[in-house]
Amino acid sequence: MKFKRIFLMVLDSLGVGETNDAVDFGDVGANTLGHIVEKYNLFIPNLKKIGFLDTLNMNENKNVDAYYTIAKPINAGKDTLNGHYEMVGIKNDIPFRAFNQGFTYDVLAGIEEITGRTVIGNKCSHDNSIIQELGERQYNYGSLIIYTSADSDLQVAAHEDCIPIASLYEYCERIRALTLKEDWRIARIIARPFTGTPGKYKLINTARRDYAIKPPKKTVLDSLNSRDYSVIGIGKINDIFDGQGINKMIKANTNAEAINKFTDIIDKNFIGICMVNLPDFDSLYGHMRDIEGYAKAIEELDVNIPIIINKLELDDLLIITADHGNDPSFPGNDHTRENLPVILYSRNFKHPRRLEKFDTLANIGALIANNFDVEETEIGESILEELE
Repeated sequence: MKFKRIFLMVLDSLGVGETNDAVDFGDVGANTLGHIVEKYNLFIPNLKKIGFLDTLNMNENKNVDAYYTIAKPINAGKDTLNGHYEMVGIKNDIPFRAFNQGFTYDVLAGIEEITGRTVIGNKCSHDNSIIQELGERQYNYGSLIIYTSADSDLQVAAHEDCIPIASLYEYCERIRALTLKEDWRIARIIARPFTGTPGKYKLINTARRDYAIKPPKKTVLDSLNSRDYSVIGIGKINDIFDGQGINKMIKANTNAEAINKFTDIIDKNFIGICMVNLPDFDSLYGHMRDIEGYAKAIEELDVNIPIIINKLELDDLLIITADHGNDPSFPGNDHTRENLPVILYSRNFKHPRRLEKFDTLANIGALIANNFDVEETEIGESILEELE
């Protein structure tokens, strides 16, 4: 075992340029980080020092403190689940379905039948505007507001005084079971309770609950868990894997919360992996096409990099990557098919440098499996021995 603890930080949607199959996704020209750098004068000296900006052009920089490269995603979709699945060693050839134009009649009819409530909304919404639009109607008639983002998700919203949160969760569990059908194949059902009065409705983010499809195959997280290593998930990690393979779950709803919980965990004594997702890049800025907001979030992360690094022990490894792209300068509100940054940092590294490009994001999972001497992942190649 080279590293006692591995910390895996996922910068949700922070891609670094179109993949060679971007044309198949309608994403030619997408570059999340690249276009932010072009349009906003980023000040990120700490991320720069660990090779983050070098991932844009894969320049050779010998004056870095970390190994850096990019990974090409190979899973069928450009969504959250496919990206996270791949980084823990799962090959998925069947994309999850997105319903950007609204759900089909059979889906809606099925929801009404199993919940006994009428459905309203049924459109794409990237913020809480649909809650302001339909909140009063939902409250008056006891309906369910059904909507989606540009991801493969079905979101269910209801006022907590009309439909208790526990009941909303029960409805979402029924909808989760309903939408496991192959011809629908929706990745996540999301409960979105809200509160407030007309014109002032507010989502209760602390009560949000995601119901994801269970991973179709065994992951490196399962392998670690079966060997009694710590597998800690912070933020929406537990939801993404539906709890599978994770033996400690820590809630966090924002980048700031996730980073705070992450730095707290670094102070704990354990052997295994801690995985954290920073969601704001995607949900608040990528989908909303907010370039300045996205840039400021990257700068806020940069401030925390020295804090994280200084807490690491000599036998710790920090990996920073992303799950997909979401270029805030690109048309539409969908994710973008992009290569993904991979940064590997240890205080013990003597020769950090540029690495060869990864053929798959699964090289991360393969490295983790190799380090802890557990079952090899289905896909991916470990580069553990190259880290000196």
